[in-house]
Amino acid sequence: MTTPKPVTYSSYLQIDALLALQTPLSEGPEHDETLFIIIHQVYELWFKQLLHELDGLERAFAAADSARALAALKRMLTILKTLVQQVDVIETMTPLSFNAFRTRLEASSGFQSAQFRLLEFRLGHKRPALLTHYPEGSSERERLQAALAAPCAWDGFLRYLRALGWAVPAAALARDPQAPLAPDAAVQTLLIEIYRRNDFAAQVCERLVDLDEGLQEWRYRHVKMVERTLGAKPGTGGSAGADYLRATLFKPLFPDLWAIRSML
Repeated sequence: MTTPKPVTYSSYLQIDALLALQTPLSEGPEHDETLFIIIHQVYELWFKQLLHELDGLERAFAAADSARALAALKRMLTILKTLVQQVDVIETMTPLSFNAFRTRLEASSGFQSAQFRLLEFRLGHKRPALLTHYPEGSSERERLQAALAAPCAWDGFLRYLRALGWAVPAAALARDPQAPLAPDAAVQTLLIEIYRRNDFAAQVCERLVDLDEGLQEWRYRHVKMVERTLGAKPGTGGSAGADYLRATLFKPLFPDLWAIRSML
């Protein structure tokens, strides 16, 4: 009977496998390609963690557990701040250094990040047309299709309010989960009452606004990074580059929470 090897820092974190995942394609290779790969791999790891925390948030909403919901939202916000700070690192790469290996990326593009699209879908920013960027039968497309058909975080939040005893409008609870989130005057009236009573749920509302703002901040920094690196050039993989990214700015995930700001 063989004695199992002791768990070490390296074996537990699979360091050897992790450090073997950075494979530049350029000749030489170009010095900055390693940075480019690591930054985007780290983004994908953080997206994975955000999705994991979103699982926890949804469970907290289902259990009407305000404390757990606030804890999950705080962690998600902290991760988003880290994502924004990472833009500072990639901005140390000049346009010349990026262009030295850019052609090696061929049709690949950050636009194809299935995890980020999944995060958007689960937060309520659903766009069925984006499914066409993933092959039929692929695991990425199946996960996105499932998220498209399922209730989003906002739907879970409304059910959380109902579980706390608030009179959530029936139409809002019965809405089509595949439809984009749109302002709802009846929901806004309810939210105003929650804020004015200084209910514990109002703190959850504010953290959702923070989450929405944090994602918009990351989008803004991403746009400026692309502009700084590519200028007006098309993005990698033939995408519209900064023009497309700019069009995604200032579109709130939770429009009702923003609409009530001028009514309080």
